Amino acid sequence: MEEHPVPRRLLISNLAPGTRDDELIALVKKYAPDLECTDVRFVDAEGSRPAALLSFAHQQLNSLEELSQRLNGMYWKGHSLSASTTLT
Repeated sequence: MEEHPVPRRLLISNLAPGTRDDELIALVKKYAPDLECTDVRFVDAEGSRPAALLSFAHQQLNSLEELSQRLNGMYWKGHSLSASTTLT
């Protein structure tokens, strides 16, 4: 029986209000050029600490984990980001 990898996504929280999906995609590309972001879904986008759930095509777990570690705690657009991978 063939095993299928469990899809993972990247959750980035404590975003600056008004952050756009194209800004997040550019941030990801800057620190993980091998990852291709295919979808950005905002969570609590109207709140004071919006979050976004990012999906990737043909993700490599190591790359996604490294990106999460790189972004976690990063000061970006006046906010200290919180980043983690999540199972979907």
